[in-house]
Amino acid sequence: MIFIVAKFTVKPEWSDRWLDLTRDFTEATRQEPGNLWFDWSRSVDDPHQFVLVEAFHDDAAGSHVNSSHFSAAMKAMPQALVKIPEVISEKIDAEGWGPLGEMTMPE
Repeated sequence: MIFIVAKFTVKPEWSDRWLDLTRDFTEATRQEPGNLWFDWSRSVDDPHQFVLVEAFHDDAAGSHVNSSHFSAAMKAMPQALVKIPEVISEKIDAEGWGPLGEMTMPE
């Protein structure tokens, strides 16, 4: 799968509206064939930073970046950003989330 983590630092006046700005993009991406997940989180240390964790089957990432909703998001998001997002994008040998091996649950 293609596993992507991106950090978005938004302008303070957009922090409370960021998820609204990205809602259509998020919902459309989650409906794409081959999308495994597309999940936003807000930093606990910086209220103006959002982290996007997304994954696609190997052959689905290309159609994602060529979609109309991706293009629309790339035009809409910069108005709210402090800087270009930082990203890690890797092809990994996995099918999804697995259990954290170092942890056990009480019985």
